[in-house]
Amino acid sequence: MSLTIRGATTKDAAGVLAIYGPVIERSPASFEIVVPSESEIAGRIEKTLAAHPWLVGVDGEDILGYAYAGQFRNRAAYAPSAEVSTYVSASARGRGIGRALLTALLEELIARGFANAFAGVTLPNEASVRLFESAGFRHVGIFRNVGYKFDDWHDVGWWQLDLGVVQER
Repeated sequence: MSLTIRGATTKDAAGVLAIYGPVIERSPASFEIVVPSESEIAGRIEKTLAAHPWLVGVDGEDILGYAYAGQFRNRAAYAPSAEVSTYVSASARGRGIGRALLTALLEELIARGFANAFAGVTLPNEASVRLFESAGFRHVGIFRNVGYKFDDWHDVGWWQLDLGVVQER
């Protein structure tokens, strides 16, 4: 395997959807219920890239995983903070791809001047918790019974990483 990490484009929508669609259909890791269309994913990539990074990890033409950052909350004072997500193809998990993508994403956030990164993880999810904690995120809380999917309530744990960027006051 040869992993290359690069910025996503709307042309990556099919590969992103191939990874994300099964997560929606088979897992509470995403609280989406209906798998979006390829054009919807392309629109999400385009919208994200207007203010935040979206990266893909590829081996040749195959997208093995992706990571992106987005707006943490919809208020101006939250602008220095970003929420991050990382997804890896089921066939490529356990090979360090998620860690490589998350590391590159955090470096990009620092370069852009973001001060904090947050990650929400549907619990239980040992792999995601290990990923974020290995990158230095610290657990800051749990929203109990916040999502209802597959006829069950799910908790979401929250992790935070101080990116070391000092904001002017």
